[in-house]
Amino acid sequence: MNINFMVMKYKYLTGIIAVFFSFTACQDFLEPESLSTFDSEYIFSNAEDARKAVNAMYVHFSHDGFQSRLSNNMTGNTDIEHNGGSSDGARYQIWRLDAQENNGDLRYVWDIGYQAIRDANIAIEGILASDALESENVVLSRNMYHLLGEAYTMRAYWYSMLIFYFGDVPFSENAPSVDVEFNLPKEDRNVILSTVIQDLIDIENKMLWADELQFGIEQINREYTLGMIARLALQRGGWYLKPDLTMTREADYQDYYKIARDYTKKLITLKDRTLGANFRQVFMNQCKFISPVNSDMLFEVPFAIGRGDVGWNIGIRVDPGNHPYGQGSNYMAMPPTYFYSFDREDKRLPVTCGLYTINGDFIQELVSRGNMNISQGKWSRHFLDNPPGPSTSKGTGINWPMMRYSDVLLMFAEAENELNGPTGEAQDAFKRVRHRAFEPALWSTKVDQYTATVSGSKDDFFNAIVDERAWEFGGEMIRKYELIRWNLYYEKVKETVDGCKQMALDAFNGTGDLPDYVYTKLDENGDLIIYNTHEKVLAAPDETWERQTWLIAMYSETRPDGFAEWITRDWDNYINGSNIGVPNGIVRYIFPIPTIGIDNSKGLLKNDGYGFGF
Repeated sequence: MNINFMVMKYKYLTGIIAVFFSFTACQDFLEPESLSTFDSEYIFSNAEDARKAVNAMYVHFSHDGFQSRLSNNMTGNTDIEHNGGSSDGARYQIWRLDAQENNGDLRYVWDIGYQAIRDANIAIEGILASDALESENVVLSRNMYHLLGEAYTMRAYWYSMLIFYFGDVPFSENAPSVDVEFNLPKEDRNVILSTVIQDLIDIENKMLWADELQFGIEQINREYTLGMIARLALQRGGWYLKPDLTMTREADYQDYYKIARDYTKKLITLKDRTLGANFRQVFMNQCKFISPVNSDMLFEVPFAIGRGDVGWNIGIRVDPGNHPYGQGSNYMAMPPTYFYSFDREDKRLPVTCGLYTINGDFIQELVSRGNMNISQGKWSRHFLDNPPGPSTSKGTGINWPMMRYSDVLLMFAEAENELNGPTGEAQDAFKRVRHRAFEPALWSTKVDQYTATVSGSKDDFFNAIVDERAWEFGGEMIRKYELIRWNLYYEKVKETVDGCKQMALDAFNGTGDLPDYVYTKLDENGDLIIYNTHEKVLAAPDETWERQTWLIAMYSETRPDGFAEWITRDWDNYINGSNIGVPNGIVRYIFPIPTIGIDNSKGLLKNDGYGFGF
């Protein structure tokens, strides 16, 4: 997809707001100041205008509440991704899992979540009331049903996110109207999830595949909806935090694992595709504005040039200076425990974990060792074919991944294993993901033998899936939601803290096999090469190599405990800092409803439970 087409599309998606609807920020959750400047019956009487109305839902992805917060910034507190810092600003409170009611970033997410739900409800109600939905014109009817599916899926996504962040939340399926009450109490999260899952089950077979749509994977399609049925079902069947600070799951959880198994299998049966041999290309496509259908990426949020924060706050850092690519930071760092968890031969390792930055002279340098700022190497502004300009920063136009086919394969393997153990079908889906990760010559050992080794029991295979999802989706910022539903948040973060501390001690004491120092140089293409990423060496082969600190930087002789501040200040905080008074083994991941939601509820909502003591 070329840039001009992408810009045109973005204007098409967003311009409709000004034409069809006049909204302001949510007043009472879903109630806008005015409903419509056009007659709803006319708008939804034909596919073209209905398409424009449905596009109104997508605009909220361009809000900072999504493009720089929800998509990546707010989920960097796991065992494989983290944000750090000691400031008391909004994002730092979220990273510490200790946000207050007046947190501005939480307000952004609350607002755009309910605005998107409001727009989805308008589209759903309008399409259901339209004669065009059951038109004798088969093409018109099919297009209208697909639009209905897009709206249901968008609504389901936003309710899923609001539940992950706020627990039980107000639930409305109605479009704004003078006779509809939108000042609502909290609804049980499981009721909401069950409802939206059924919505998608009822509509998915009437939707269009990506290769039948004008914008392919840059709009909601049947593949994504099938995948969302599974993702939502695993959320519904997974663990969650109750207000009394205990983790639980519903007694009917296996019913939802069955839904996840059945609908991932349905997608695999109806619209299978190869993952391709080149893992890096999946993300390079995004950096090159290429959006292939029938490939790994099922749906990605489309950003125009000037929108989107991929390559600004996530990805390989680029310092401003003597080059035309501008400035891109990296707010998320990956711990060395994650880097060293990969098999050395895994082709996902150098793609996922960026060990270099681009300095002001456009020269590659080893990442900052002081905080082990290993970056999400899947994206960078310096991958762009057309440099955006020396003074640019945000708004690279790089799309954000929402779901990939490898996720569907691993969700199928997980659900099948939960229901029936590591069956042949579960193992085959698992193997398909690992095949791409290794050269074919290594498949017998790295895929077949490895899978056989981890398939001895249901628990062993589940643990292998937990690992595989870390290696496959690192930097795509979905790990937090998985740790929650698995009830592994505390355990995995503690493993990271303990692992980092042990690496620091080993480096200081000269024990262990991993490198305390590394030797680096640039090759003839200007790319950074590291002589010893995985082993200690006493010296480099010759004087062309430069010795640089590596794991030794994790130890600090100036601190009482001997560990670099980021180890205890950041990861350790997720399990010990903000959760004082929480029983051991529990992470308080739920945040308070923002002040605007409380104030506008006229006494219906309050932040009770979860240890909130405002």
